[in-house]
Amino acid sequence: MTFKALVVDKDEDGTRASVKDLTLADLPEAEVTVAVEYSTVNYKDGLCIGPGGGLVRKYPHVPGIDFSGTVETSDDPRYAPGDKVVLTGWRVGEAHWGGYSQKARVKADWLVPLPQGLTTRQAMAVGTAGFTAMLAVQALEDHGIKSGPVLVTGAAGGVGSVAVALLSAMGKQVAAVTGRPDQADYLTSLGATQIVAREELAETVKRPLEAETWGGCVDAVGGAMLARLLGQMEYGASVAAVGLAGGANLPATVIPFLLRGVNLLGIDSVMQPYDNRVRAWARLAEVLPMDKLEAMVVPATLGDLPGLGADILKGQVRGRVVVDVAAG
Repeated sequence: MTFKALVVDKDEDGTRASVKDLTLADLPEAEVTVAVEYSTVNYKDGLCIGPGGGLVRKYPHVPGIDFSGTVETSDDPRYAPGDKVVLTGWRVGEAHWGGYSQKARVKADWLVPLPQGLTTRQAMAVGTAGFTAMLAVQALEDHGIKSGPVLVTGAAGGVGSVAVALLSAMGKQVAAVTGRPDQADYLTSLGATQIVAREELAETVKRPLEAETWGGCVDAVGGAMLARLLGQMEYGASVAAVGLAGGANLPATVIPFLLRGVNLLGIDSVMQPYDNRVRAWARLAEVLPMDKLEAMVVPATLGDLPGLGADILKGQVRGRVVVDVAAG
């Protein structure tokens, strides 16, 4: 029996991705075999579909850093045939074959049960990006969101879109930062109450402290923008750092931390412990408005992935791509 998968091959001319037929014998060894129903497209997926970005070490390779589906076979008592499951992180789709395949075989420790109230499609509309957004919002809550608006940078991207919708659903005023003015209506529809042009925050300033403006921040940009907004946070407010689209360097001073008690919270979704994963997924099912989630969705199939992988590396993908893997 064969099934479809997006396979990336590499030779002296570079990498190329195409949909191929595989068999169960091709899959890596692990405890649980899943019939994959849906996956999604993240920045890491774009790298793994295309140039590799140092993430993929062995070819041929099946990318896809997250997926949802139904357990077919399991050697682990925690999962039985018919169970609905979700996988994000654990370097699946990078070091281990991932979700761009109608069958996947993975370690039981990497799975979580599909949260009650979500379908497998909705779970991948959330995906790694939405899961990361929820981890960031929970970290802000745990440290106390202050009175001002919550800033979301890179707001039209996958993490940013879900963060805007979550914070709005929680009753927060949300200021959405974007470099694409044409996305203002989209961000407003997700619940943003203020649109901030990227240019307003893109440059560093000599003053380490500016007016206390933001009650919290989910930052997907990093770099000079993160350095700038640290000096604009309210006393005791926190920034949850989830990305580095603007660069890995942080040209900042320690003044905001020392004089305003600002917290910089690092958010990792890849190696997150099981209990935190279950907590975040349960909260997503409870809080995230499903109509706003659906408004973010761009549908796709396995055959669309090479083009989408290139697009996301150029910053040309808005919202959440949901790949119907089962459809081929």
